[in-house]
Order: sequence, then structure tokens, then C-alpha cells
Amino acid sequence: MDTVARILIGLVAALHLYFLVLEMFLWQRPPGRALSGFDADMARLTAPLAANQGLYNGFLAAGLVWGLVSGALATQVFFLACVIVAGVYGAATANRRILFAQALPGALALGAALLAA
Repeated sequence: MDTVARILIGLVAALHLYFLVLEMFLWQRPPGRALSGFDADMARLTAPLAANQGLYNGFLAAGLVWGLVSGALATQVFFLACVIVAGVYGAATANRRILFAQALPGALALGAALLAA
């Protein structure tokens, strides 16, 4: 189960690195605009907000990698809980898809990490 947990945590970290790239660097390009559904003008206007959001996703990824490298369950649990809370909040306030794209993978990884402990 430890291997499954580590793989899932790694996938959640990679997902958040992808979010970082998408929100910080590709927001005004087709991948970012496809995600947001914004036209070019709205993407330009919201780019600073998206970049800030991307930076936070990068912090989540860094914390998850830290948890993997250190093997510290408490660090893994903390950052996975942050991922889940962010996903639930995003689903409630922005788009329900966030529940499945962010909170669900985080919850699966958290469950696996706890079972492996």
C-alpha cells in the first residue's frame, strides 16, 4: 500500500505542477482559455489572478514532494488536506469540476497514505 500511496501523492503533486504551468504561463493561450472558457480580453484581465492561483498550486506541489522525499506522514497529510480543502472550496465557489479534478485525487491519495501508515 505504501507504493500506491506514494504514486498517488506523486500524481497529485504532478497535477498541481500542471496547474501552476497552466495558470501562470498558459492562461492567455489556448490551453488556459479552454480551461477557463474566457475570451482573449477576459483572459488578459484575469491573468494576474490566475498567476497568483498558479503560484499557490506550486506551493501545494512543493509540499507534496517534500512529504514524499522526507517520508513524513504528517507533511503528506497536511498538504493533501490543503489540496482537498482547496478543491472543495473551488467547487463550491467557482466550478464543480474542481471537486473531481483536485479534491477527489487528493482524497484518494490521503486515504492511501493513511492506510499505508
